[in-house]
Amino acid sequence: MSLTPADAAAAGVLFQDHHSWLLGRLQQRLRNRAEAEDVASETFVRVIGYERVRGLDEPRAYLTTVAKSVLVRQWRRRELERAYLDSLAALPEAVAPSAEERVALLHQLERIAQALDTLSPRARRAFLLSQLDGLTYAEIALEVGVSVSSVRQYMAQGLRACLLATQA
Repeated sequence: MSLTPADAAAAGVLFQDHHSWLLGRLQQRLRNRAEAEDVASETFVRVIGYERVRGLDEPRAYLTTVAKSVLVRQWRRRELERAYLDSLAALPEAVAPSAEERVALLHQLERIAQALDTLSPRARRAFLLSQLDGLTYAEIALEVGVSVSSVRQYMAQGLRACLLATQA
């Protein structure tokens, strides 16, 4: 990513004017300074890539929205990792993967999580309801509020995203 000098200056002003505020807000919510610093940093990295950083009417509202997105993504990944580690712990020692295999599997899981993040919220929810909760397409359709044919499309999108992520 290449910023124009004007964009770089606007990003610097945005950071200088609002970083302390965002960090304080995150620290108050998370009760963990290190995690708040990570989320604030990730938020500004994303915002700096925003083409209209100079034209933000409500920079704090925008920063809050982006920070919430970063938090949701982190929490979702932690939940997936926790579920994966729990399932590994339940395996008999003879079939449990080695430490190296676990790291490789966690990286693969991260790629899949990133791929699922590219789906629409409804498609991602439908896919996860099927794969993690074992719901039928009819049950998913009722839960998500769409037709069964939409659920089929969402499942195809999810499977395609996972396939592409695992081939990378």
